[in-house]
Amino acid sequence: MAHAAPAPGRTAVATRTPDILSERAHAIGRRAVPVGLGLVYGYWAAANERSGGPITGWNLLLGFVSAAVFAAVFFGLLQVAPHMRREVHAVAWSSFAGIAFGFMYSLTGASILRSVVMSLAVAATFFVILFYRYYTHEDAEGHRIS
Repeated sequence: MAHAAPAPGRTAVATRTPDILSERAHAIGRRAVPVGLGLVYGYWAAANERSGGPITGWNLLLGFVSAAVFAAVFFGLLQVAPHMRREVHAVAWSSFAGIAFGFMYSLTGASILRSVVMSLAVAATFFVILFYRYYTHEDAEGHRIS
């Protein structure tokens, strides 16, 4: 396949994808995404706990506490994880995914052993995928490769 060569005297410059959203939109998104996902997670946890039964006060409390913890940990990871080395970065996100899935799976009434095994399987899968991504997109210190 033929590619266009740079004009004589000019060097090829790597350009980033244009950013179509404003900095204000990104700032809102950095807060809205953890809150929105936390609310979905809390609702899902409450629905799993009641198994189609009536909604109770304890069920609502479980949903709101689950939502708050999920959103807080997610927001914290968004702040801290980019400053980590790629191995620790992958471990942090895969641990979060495994724990979140394991808690949700345990609410379905499955045994604790099955919940732990499923949680470890999800965490291991996430680790492999995330480590590959960070290994191919970051240097050893965790800085993005341009």
